[in-house]
Amino acid sequence: MNAVAFPERPARRHAAPDPEPSQRVALVSGANRGLGFEVARQLAAEGITVLLGARQPSLGDKAARQLRREGGTVMVAKLDVTSTQDARELAARIEGEYGRLDILVNNAGAFFDTGHQASTADLDLVRQALETNLLGAWQLTEAMLPLMRRHDYGRIVNVSSGCGAIGSEGIDCPAYRVSKAALNSHTRLLATELAGSGILVNAVCPGWVATDMGGHGGRPVAEGAAGIVWAATLPSRPAVTGGFFRDRQRIDW
Repeated sequence: MNAVAFPERPARRHAAPDPEPSQRVALVSGANRGLGFEVARQLAAEGITVLLGARQPSLGDKAARQLRREGGTVMVAKLDVTSTQDARELAARIEGEYGRLDILVNNAGAFFDTGHQASTADLDLVRQALETNLLGAWQLTEAMLPLMRRHDYGRIVNVSSGCGAIGSEGIDCPAYRVSKAALNSHTRLLATELAGSGILVNAVCPGWVATDMGGHGGRPVAEGAAGIVWAATLPSRPAVTGGFFRDRQRIDW
């Protein structure tokens, strides 16, 4: 029997050095408050130009002004990740104004349905969680990938949760858990597809942080954000991609 020849995955066209931080452009979704805001702050502190994604431009403007007062180059970007139109219009804006996107942090997420269980879940809530936490990240990534492919460089970070790990034994928050598990699966698929392209794709669990969604008692937001920023600024060599991390350490899917 003759062997079947499969097409090789396209290799990176050249091994150009990683762009300097001042040359990089980052987009952080859901960044007008909480974890996303802190990620935007830390990226801007590295000298990276940051587009601060926010559903409500007025809230985004306020957050961006604060980070600019701290010395960062930060602009607001109207973005509802569930809106295909928003994703497409923002991609066109970034192409026109910057000609590139180097970092995408899919941070926007919601529907931490504490007190619910899989056997009695509100399926409307499950659909909404999937629409935001999975499909929102998915369609935003698709819209932004051409801007990364153009320069053979990109860092995609999907903000996930240990709740979405297959081995997690909790029984509450079914909508949130399933949506994050699906996001983890998408992370692995995309990382495999893009291997060798110069675009690294990873999922990061920030841990339990003290945000509006996480509530009181969590660790400082800056600590959770640091692991996300680490994944967003990984060097090209060695190529760390297709992993699930917390505090820079691999964790089980």
